[in-house]
Amino acid sequence: MDLGAGGFSEEQFREAFAELQQPALSGADWELLVETFGISIYRLLDQQTGLYEYKVFGFLEDCSPDLLADVFMDLDYRKQWDQYVKELYEKECNGEAAVYWEVKYPFPMSNRDYVYVRQRRELDHEGQKIHVILAQSTSMPQFPEKSGVIRVKQYKQSLAIQSDGKRGSKERSS
Repeated sequence: MDLGAGGFSEEQFREAFAELQQPALSGADWELLVETFGISIYRLLDQQTGLYEYKVFGFLEDCSPDLLADVFMDLDYRKQWDQYVKELYEKECNGEAAVYWEVKYPFPMSNRDYVYVRQRRELDHEGQKIHVILAQSTSMPQFPEKSGVIRVKQYKQSLAIQSDGKRGSKERSS
């Protein structure tokens, strides 16, 4: 999934926000995987690839949308709390910031790695700030595949965050 020049479209950001307002779970065989602490996780099996797509909806009390979006974008902070990060950094390539992320897997499994681009935008909806973060796999010669590490080539993520009207956040991630 190569991302075209210019990054993500305005429509892609709007679609991520729209699903925060009205979750799109009908018309497909989405399975509720877990529901706990105000978070619901759904998954959908792709019959062709055998891979799952996930959607997460929920509320985080006492975590502002600004803080949640900042934490999500902060790669250095992720290295502090995520014990499975082997390597994680952002690099400028052809005028575009790309992220390289290698995830440790236990033996006998092979580590996985990702190369992706991401963008963050703040949208306005009826005077309320909405944070939207989009990410998608890309292929760049500056990040060659490593022997013994499985490259994830179909990575995509969209995250929309807004205030819950109190002190927390309402979020949707897929």
